[in-house]
Amino acid sequence: MPSASSAVQRPSSQDTLGPPITAGIVTALVGFTSSFAVVLAGLKAVGANQAQASSGLLALTLTFGLGILWLAWKSKMPVTLAWSTPGAALLASAGMVDGGWPAAVGAFVVVGVLIVLTGLLPTLGRLMTKIPTALAQAMLAGVLLPLCLAPFQSLGEAPLLVGPVALSWLVMMKFAPRWAVPASLLVALAVIGIHIVTNGVQIPGDDMLPRLEWTTPKFTAEAAVGLALPLFIVTMASQNIPGVAVLKSFGYTTPWRASMLVTGAGTIAGAVFGGHAINLAALSAALAAGEEAGKDHGRRWIAAFVAGLGYLILAAFSAALVTVVAAAPAGLLEAVAGLALLGTLASAVSSALSVAEERIPACITFLLAASGISFAGVGAAFWALAGGILVRWLLTDREPLTPSPK
Repeated sequence: MPSASSAVQRPSSQDTLGPPITAGIVTALVGFTSSFAVVLAGLKAVGANQAQASSGLLALTLTFGLGILWLAWKSKMPVTLAWSTPGAALLASAGMVDGGWPAAVGAFVVVGVLIVLTGLLPTLGRLMTKIPTALAQAMLAGVLLPLCLAPFQSLGEAPLLVGPVALSWLVMMKFAPRWAVPASLLVALAVIGIHIVTNGVQIPGDDMLPRLEWTTPKFTAEAAVGLALPLFIVTMASQNIPGVAVLKSFGYTTPWRASMLVTGAGTIAGAVFGGHAINLAALSAALAAGEEAGKDHGRRWIAAFVAGLGYLILAAFSAALVTVVAAAPAGLLEAVAGLALLGTLASAVSSALSVAEERIPACITFLLAASGISFAGVGAAFWALAGGILVRWLLTDREPLTPSPK
């Protein structure tokens, strides 16, 4: 008969599994609700209608949910995936490309192919690390700036609608920062509900059911250079590389090759249904890999696995969420998206300006990206990175080709 002391020392199954299961549920809820508004804004900006944007959200959630299940089970590590939130912000700033929505879908396919090649060709992965971090983050910050201005612009235009959303975000940032964006989303949904009831807005019942909508991709040089390449760079620099760093900080070595193959293949599969890109989770990765997922490092993969299941469940409600949000007053969805990106903007600006020698090229990159400049059918993100690299090259002191005479 076991002694009382041994019973105390041996944790129960509930004690062992409780924390990772709870952490997995929180990961899925926070990961989905904190940035889905950004994804919708990005997809609509490049030409998706409501049905196509709804399909894209569904495709993204399904592909990375299934990807999490596979990677967590095979690696027995808390590897979590997500849609590319910075990539969606890039889409929102880029606007429609030549060729419309089919050309944007073609660019999404190209991004998936590039991610797969990153997993297959170590040289491509090393090449990505050669892009100066300051410039990549400055490009992201410039892309985010117009989106992050939206809450304040909307607040001036519709204070009674946007005010409660912004206030709930601020209060939660003070007391529970992790739940700030989900809380603002709930308040926004309440505002939308009041708007629907008071204005007699009709919600089509058929639109509430999730469905995938095929789009035949169109491949154009302008979309490949102006959309696919910046989207790939932002996804790698702002999601995949930080995602590896987050897992490493908790003592895990990311299965890089498998992760790139899964996310690349998932991006290709989801692209034809409207999904822009999936990748390693960065911010939400800490929820499944940290102490909140339990003290046993060997069981934290369960948190990731539960998160994958949670995303699959949330996917079933994606169409209903899109339909309700489509009835929102003008500016409300943009306000939620902007609030969701404030933390990312602050981090990008800090990283871009952290090295004194990089500040001028980073500022040039930031301003070009924020300007929205377009030339030869190619958007601002590409020209921002190209301009920043050129300025950096011109300002960098180089060693002479021949040694100086003694």
